[in-house]
Amino acid sequence: MDTTTITSYLQTIALEYGIKILGAFILFMVGRWVIHVIINIIRRALTKRAVDLTLQQYVASIVTVTLNILLVIAILAQFGVQTTSFAAIIASAGLAIGLAWGGLLANFAAGAFLLILRPFKVGEVISGGGTTGLVEEIGLFTTTIMQPDGVRAFVGNNKLFGDNILNLSATPHRRVDRTMQLAGGVNVDDAIARVKAALATTPGVLETPAPEVWVVDFSMAGPVLAVRPYCKPSDYWSVYSNTNDVIRRVAAEAGYPAPENAVVVRQR
Repeated sequence: MDTTTITSYLQTIALEYGIKILGAFILFMVGRWVIHVIINIIRRALTKRAVDLTLQQYVASIVTVTLNILLVIAILAQFGVQTTSFAAIIASAGLAIGLAWGGLLANFAAGAFLLILRPFKVGEVISGGGTTGLVEEIGLFTTTIMQPDGVRAFVGNNKLFGDNILNLSATPHRRVDRTMQLAGGVNVDDAIARVKAALATTPGVLETPAPEVWVVDFSMAGPVLAVRPYCKPSDYWSVYSNTNDVIRRVAAEAGYPAPENAVVVRQR
């Protein structure tokens, strides 16, 4: 075989695979665009039927993964790969991966149960799986939670589903629990009246249920007041901060002495 024949053969192979690569690239771009269009159509259809946002995102995730797998199979078919054999390989690999990575299947099943039982929805604040924050997405395998400090956490659905879940947004109000340490000589009734009056004018504090202020304990320094205003779930942290300011301001304006542990020693 001379050089001319080899060059001609290489050119033919390069042209053949170049066309296939170009076709695969075009197919990929068009396929991704079609997937994007289909997902948007599904989202609009679900939104039009008032389907919950949590279910919308879950369905969109399943459809996206499925369509991308089909796209990969179609691209491989461009290079002459038998799709039937490839499907069998995927099925066998899926079985092997399923046996080896049972945790992924558990997370997938837990995600489905989270949608069916609906202990929380996207946009609600929850505490579970060792994380507290705003639910951004319930995915196929993980739930995305934005924590109050701005850190995005990805919690496995199975861990979340297997833990106690506190839905902090499910009720119309939340209670803020704070305490106020008083000195031994302070008039307790006067302090309670002052704190209640200050809470009544604090932004975010609800009139109903009314704020609760009462003696919850006694320490060596004196009585301890429980200061418990109620607020909307979305106002929790602002009311929490304002309640601390109320305690500080009331003590300063009333001139209460700083609490000190008192120890009386008698010598005989």
